Amino acid sequence: MLTQALFRALDTKAWWLIGILIAAAILVPASNLLLSPGQFGYVPTYLVSLFGKYLSYAMLALALDLVWGYCGILSLGHGAFFALGGYGMGMYLMRQIGPRGVYGNPVLPDFMVFLNYKELPWYWLGFDNFWFAMLMVILVPGILAFIFGFLAFRSRVTGVYLSIITQAMTFALLLAFFRNDMGFGGNNGLTDFKDILGQPIAAQTTRASLFAATAIALALSIFVCSMIVNSKLGKVMVAIRDAESRTRFLGYRVEYVKLFAFTASAIMAGIAGALYVPQVGIINPSEFEPSNSIEVVIWTAVGGRGTIIGPIIGAILVNMGKSYFTSALPEFWLFALGALFVFVTLFMPKGIVGLIGQWRTMTTKREQAPPNAALQPSSPETSQAAERGEDPSTMLVEPKPAE
Repeated sequence: MLTQALFRALDTKAWWLIGILIAAAILVPASNLLLSPGQFGYVPTYLVSLFGKYLSYAMLALALDLVWGYCGILSLGHGAFFALGGYGMGMYLMRQIGPRGVYGNPVLPDFMVFLNYKELPWYWLGFDNFWFAMLMVILVPGILAFIFGFLAFRSRVTGVYLSIITQAMTFALLLAFFRNDMGFGGNNGLTDFKDILGQPIAAQTTRASLFAATAIALALSIFVCSMIVNSKLGKVMVAIRDAESRTRFLGYRVEYVKLFAFTASAIMAGIAGALYVPQVGIINPSEFEPSNSIEVVIWTAVGGRGTIIGPIIGAILVNMGKSYFTSALPEFWLFALGALFVFVTLFMPKGIVGLIGQWRTMTTKREQAPPNAALQPSSPETSQAAERGEDPSTMLVEPKPAE
């Protein structure tokens, strides 16, 4: 029964994508650890970390797609949830440094010693335990999203107004985390990590393990999102996206459905941020920049919102392009990103996945059409049916009245 329910909940594309990610979680670390440099198929350690960063970005894009693509909530603040999850992981990693810091303090991180902190702030307590840090990675973005969403959706704030206040939220957090007296490292943030779960964070095996963990987390996110969108709740989410007023008139509590989607999406974004930090080695307030949240929207739009696979493709492709442009032509990257978004908005409104779907539909129709269809004269009725997208061969022809 459970297996049948899972197969009904997941479509074929989701299963294929999950299989590819699980295979990558095995093959990429194996090629890095078992092969030597110069052998065919060897993946350097820096590429393992780079690919892991791409997968964490893909998980963030998938989180945004859950609320934007399926529920119609355009959030410009998902970068805040991503950064909060990253800070949760960063606080744990900072507590693992201990006396190996520059100042040799076994309790206080180096930046606190430099700023003359006398004792560890209360909100840092417990972050020396991995389980507690992971709990905060889930709870802090989730609680913030729940409170924010409850107030916004209960007041029926929608559309561009909701997008603006989500952007204001992440900007407020940016200003707060820039302050040295907040106890999060100020402008420099948290860095110089040493260990994670007792293993050197810069070790080759640790990098490979982090990549595998990120790939598996993304596969689980795809599994959860696919189950949600293919369930009855997912159908209600799509109804809210397409006709919120009608859905409300049918008796559904629209604000509760939105609140669930927004909170679940924030938790997913926080987990993505926690996986991102140990692979890049730093977390600072720049992750709260509103421009980062806007970039996530571009990733989702390029891949195709309202699909499971689209945001993942968009996040990976755009960030691969970013890695190239920022090294080869850094002054043109922002222009290329803006031009890409304008192009997608005007010519590919359904993204890459939507464009592929349209091409497959046109190909199927062309193959199914009779070979002499173009030579047969068409009546006004069949021409009108073709314009409406109906099959003229299925039309009922009324007999002419006898003269």
